[in-house]
Amino acid sequence: MLRPWKLEFEIDRKLDKAVYLQIADTIITDIRSGRLKSGDALPGSRNMAAMLKINRNTVVEAYQVLMNEEWVISKERKGIFVSDKIPVLHSKSMNRVSETEYQPMAANGMLISFDDGHPDSKIAPVTELARAYRQIFSIKAKWQMMGYGDEHGDIEFRKMISKMLNHQRGMQIQENEISITRGSQMAMFLTAQSLLTSGDGVMVENPGYQPAWQAFEYTGATLLPVPVDEEGIDIETVEKLLTQHKNIKAIYITPHRQYPTTVTLSLSRRLKLIELSNKHNITIIEDDYDNEFHFGYRPILPLSSFPELNNYVYIGTLSKVVAPALRIGYLATKNQDLLNKIGNLRKIIDVHGDVIMEQAVLQLIKDGAVKKHIKKATVHYKNKRDFVYSLLKKYMKDVADFTLPEGGLAFWIAPKTIMDWDIVTSLLLEKNIKIIHPKQYSRDNVNGFRLSYGSLSEDQLEQSIVTISEVFTKLSV
Repeated sequence: MLRPWKLEFEIDRKLDKAVYLQIADTIITDIRSGRLKSGDALPGSRNMAAMLKINRNTVVEAYQVLMNEEWVISKERKGIFVSDKIPVLHSKSMNRVSETEYQPMAANGMLISFDDGHPDSKIAPVTELARAYRQIFSIKAKWQMMGYGDEHGDIEFRKMISKMLNHQRGMQIQENEISITRGSQMAMFLTAQSLLTSGDGVMVENPGYQPAWQAFEYTGATLLPVPVDEEGIDIETVEKLLTQHKNIKAIYITPHRQYPTTVTLSLSRRLKLIELSNKHNITIIEDDYDNEFHFGYRPILPLSSFPELNNYVYIGTLSKVVAPALRIGYLATKNQDLLNKIGNLRKIIDVHGDVIMEQAVLQLIKDGAVKKHIKKATVHYKNKRDFVYSLLKKYMKDVADFTLPEGGLAFWIAPKTIMDWDIVTSLLLEKNIKIIHPKQYSRDNVNGFRLSYGSLSEDQLEQSIVTISEVFTKLSV
């Protein structure tokens, strides 16, 4: 079979990036630039390995990443081809690369509460953080630490965040395009207040994250709910709303693992959303709330990493990485006017951030403690995810639908029959189990709930899942 594409690529073994990811990203760049077009065949893994003088398994891993991220497809007995579902991008610059005897109670009859996806505080590097905090407080001169700092946060800390975003998430962001906040919710509020005015429209995922909705509504903006399916937010509805409303200013999305359903926004929809954002001059507010804990080859890169995207605000948090009680979030945007407004508003409500804590976390990052913790935590949460999946298959496969998430700290559970969730939550509370009522995700009726596993023990999880299954079975009869 003729494969006209010629590989123009050299492996840089000095890079702190796996070779298979270098290959995958080079091919993605060529697809974006148009060198590789829909339907084009890629070299076979053996030929590619021979050309690059590497092990064939490395090429196989690269191709697997490309298939996972939907850039290519595999055709049996034919080979690997560029996906035919990739729309054309209009680029700014393509040169940048039953009840039983089970009593599901926690110890001492305490309530078992399913949160929205909190990490396990027992494995947080609290000791290391406390040590770093004390060291920073002692080493830095008081006149340095006790004065007011920059409203956007410590400059060295912002440099580290920009390095992390560029290296790990494919972004091209500078430290002066980042603002550190006290958690991601503050970042959301500052963005809403600085971007929106009364009468503006904001498209949001439905079901979705209501605390973000509240931040938008507080500005006087109007929410425009968009349904979510197995490929993420429905782009046809987005396009229809953009033709019906002339005052839409932004769209809020959680594309990596949609909250609460955990689905990933498909590549074709990502690219179409970028096109619509540029065409209608709307800002994509991207909430990447749980990027770090991913169990596949790598997390899906943010929409904000696409150089074609004109207007975005990227929001992230370190709370899940270091410690749940640590309130450090951040936002990144190329829009300097917007960032200036955010800084001015930040000075009104909070003159500057926690400089000492920022320095302490920076020290943990430099020392490698954060990287070590993420590696340890990822293994911990993957094992727990697999444990929960085995429980779900054992106890709930006949009463609910669910899929195995590639990351994050929660499953989306959808009963096979329509449930009265007032009754469901009431019956579970009688058994000392509390779940988030689905009305917290949507103003419509959504038939599902978010089962988080990060902060609960295996015993709590098994006891709870058994009882939830029994309640579902009872109400399905």
